[in-house]
Amino acid sequence: MNKPRIASIDILRALTMLLMIWVNDFFTLTGVPKWLSHASASEDYMGFSDIIFPLFLFIMGLSIPFAIQQRKVAGASTISIATHIVIRAASLLVMGFFMVNLETAHHESIVIGKHFWGILMALALVLIWLNWRKSPIPKTWHYPMQLAGVLLLIFLAVIYKGGTDGTSEMTPQWWGILGLIGWAYFANALIYLFANGNRLIILFFFLLFNTLTVLNHAHLLPELSGFLNYLSILYHGTIPAFTIAGIIAALLIKDLSANSSKRIMLTLIVIGIINIGYGFLIRPYWGISKIQATPAWLGICTGIGFISFALFYFMADIKKWTGWAKIIAPAGTATLTCYMIPYFVYPLRNISNIRLPELLNEDLIGLLVSFGFALLVVVFTGWLEKKGYKLKL
Repeated sequence: MNKPRIASIDILRALTMLLMIWVNDFFTLTGVPKWLSHASASEDYMGFSDIIFPLFLFIMGLSIPFAIQQRKVAGASTISIATHIVIRAASLLVMGFFMVNLETAHHESIVIGKHFWGILMALALVLIWLNWRKSPIPKTWHYPMQLAGVLLLIFLAVIYKGGTDGTSEMTPQWWGILGLIGWAYFANALIYLFANGNRLIILFFFLLFNTLTVLNHAHLLPELSGFLNYLSILYHGTIPAFTIAGIIAALLIKDLSANSSKRIMLTLIVIGIINIGYGFLIRPYWGISKIQATPAWLGICTGIGFISFALFYFMADIKKWTGWAKIIAPAGTATLTCYMIPYFVYPLRNISNIRLPELLNEDLIGLLVSFGFALLVVVFTGWLEKKGYKLKL
């Protein structure tokens, strides 16, 4: 019999996704306070928006040990689990690849225009990765629809034109949010699987990724060239470090589950404080910067991840205060579906040229309307999930 899910992981994932949709909508607003916004590349500063993505990577790490354990209990072999990990990671890389190129698409040079290209891209991704088996669509349509999605992606890649003058082809660039998630998941899930959860090995890789981040900013890492350059996300350490920190937090819960809840809370909080302290200690060297992925940003956000998980674990798993989170639950159980919805909304908004009155896009009112939009996306995700429409890798 499987152990019950750890409610705090689902709730924290749902809240983080809600906040991610919210902060990603800030570009439509004016008068957003500086403390809420992303810091620029040149600033030694971290806004609220700069915390959300690292927290999502941390939560992904929290999920990895439990997901792999569940597959092992179901009888899956190490090779089959590794194959599943590689396929999921590759799927995220493909999604991220197309999404990041949408950002640099040249509207005038694409025969169907940038915005319609974006809608078709989102549609293709849905057709490929919808969980057709659990959808209400007849089985005879499943493979033809997935094939249509693949052919549509190929078509979009062929007609793509990007860059400032429309002469650039599709390139990985920085891989996009989903691509970064794919790299972090690929490395850490395989590390955990083949280490068989060995705590010393996991700790070694946590320290290794943190060290690589420091060496990269100190310009002490040899440059990668050729095909190896595609591995730079892992080689520079920062992105996978967030996820393996989440794995460590999950293992602590496993190891301390027989102890008092106070000890679990204290351990997570102390580790969080140590990471935050490390971040501020190393800040004078390269500053705090999400865009530059500095060691200080890594340390501070990792610490926030440990402390946030401790608080939510206390609320959801110890005190069982979970009722308040029901409205956002779909963002934690159908996360990819939730993330995809704005990729339909924004292009449609640009094509239709429909805009809210300027008053609703400004200052506090704009922030509230934007948060309402994020909440509406989550509620719509829940409706789709109940109808059987959910993306699954």
